[in-house]
Amino acid sequence: MKLHSSVAGRNRSSTAADLPVSKGNRFNRERGEVNPASFYTHPSLLQMKNERIANRARVYEFLRGIGIVPDELDGLELPVTVEVMKERVEFLHKLGLTIEDINNYPLVLGCSVKKNMVPVLDYLGKLAVRKSTFTEFLRQYPQVLHASVVVDLAPVVKYLQGMDIKPNDIPRVLERYPEVLGFKLEGTMSTSVAYLVGIGVARREIGGVLTRYPEILGMRVGRVIKPFVEYLGSLGIPCLAVARLIEKRPHILGVIAQYPEIIGIELESKLHSQRGFLSSIIELSPEDFGKVIEKMPQIVSLSDKAIVRHVNFLKECGFSVEQVKKMVVGCPQLLALNVDIMKLSFDYFKSTMGMPLDDLVTFPAYFTYGLESTVKPRHKMIVRKGVNCSLSWLLNCSDEKFEERMNYDSIDMEEMEIDSSFDMNSLMKARREESDSEYEDDSDDEYA
Repeated sequence: MKLHSSVAGRNRSSTAADLPVSKGNRFNRERGEVNPASFYTHPSLLQMKNERIANRARVYEFLRGIGIVPDELDGLELPVTVEVMKERVEFLHKLGLTIEDINNYPLVLGCSVKKNMVPVLDYLGKLAVRKSTFTEFLRQYPQVLHASVVVDLAPVVKYLQGMDIKPNDIPRVLERYPEVLGFKLEGTMSTSVAYLVGIGVARREIGGVLTRYPEILGMRVGRVIKPFVEYLGSLGIPCLAVARLIEKRPHILGVIAQYPEIIGIELESKLHSQRGFLSSIIELSPEDFGKVIEKMPQIVSLSDKAIVRHVNFLKECGFSVEQVKKMVVGCPQLLALNVDIMKLSFDYFKSTMGMPLDDLVTFPAYFTYGLESTVKPRHKMIVRKGVNCSLSWLLNCSDEKFEERMNYDSIDMEEMEIDSSFDMNSLMKARREESDSEYEDDSDDEYA
């Protein structure tokens, strides 16, 4: 290569080799000397992308092989290897979650065991949430595994404490209503509490109200609480009386939450009709009818035919009308259960358990427990242990509590909650400056 220049009118030529080497030229020369094959020692972006696609395909194949449908996982960051995903699934199994549970919320597979799951569960444990409740806790609110302890969970717990919920009751609230951990402080929770205080619920009673029925924190004021208050007002019930009613029985708001249609129907005529019908077949008093409505508001829509069929079944079992009435008041769900399943449960009770019928009158909720999953296994265990107990003691507890109870040699006690009644006059009485207690403790002994 020749370079030509004109200097002082004279032609001069030289080769490139005669010129001094500049930094730029030196760089180009060195780059030209690099072996082209070295560019392929590192994967290209295309190769990396293809490898990620292949890894995800292998992970999906593993998940399908164990019964998990990965369709909703597209776009979610997942473990690179099958081994890491397998570890994640096994950890969820140890927590008690089944394949069905994971399919109900497959996004849980995007949570790292070390970075997400362990810190959250450790925090719940430090709050005294019982490990025996973790499975049901995660089934109700699996999204908690995505949460940050510092940013998401701790502020909610601090808010609950600020609502005068006792520290010992915090785990009880979380176990009953884990979804509360996903609420924004400035959202539904604060507006619900503010509205209740605004209609006359005493500020010092809020802690007790929320402890007994924390679901209030998730109720929309405009959709649930306010329509209920206004509806009672349209019936002539003063706002102050409604506030006192909520203080004493916060569960009443659950009637609207689980069955909002109750406000939209011709309630007065429907209630009158249903109350009259139940009074005619099992001699149900107006006060008892109120208890039934509170426990199962759907009874308003039960057909006469369905009610008669269940009542006749109980009579055929040998219960008197008075006993049937007591059972319905204690467990109104009896009027909505599958009669064929009830027959199987009663046959086992009568032929194998050998207990008197009065035990069913005292604890009619027996019919709501799974025969194969709960009743038979527990009954066989107390027979083997020689334990003498009531139906309530046998069934009205968690599996963990039942195992503890098996350590006793003999016990025969009732652990049923006693329903207290109220009347409108008591609601309208002036509130004393100091209440006897912050709230009525209606918990069972699991929280003792």
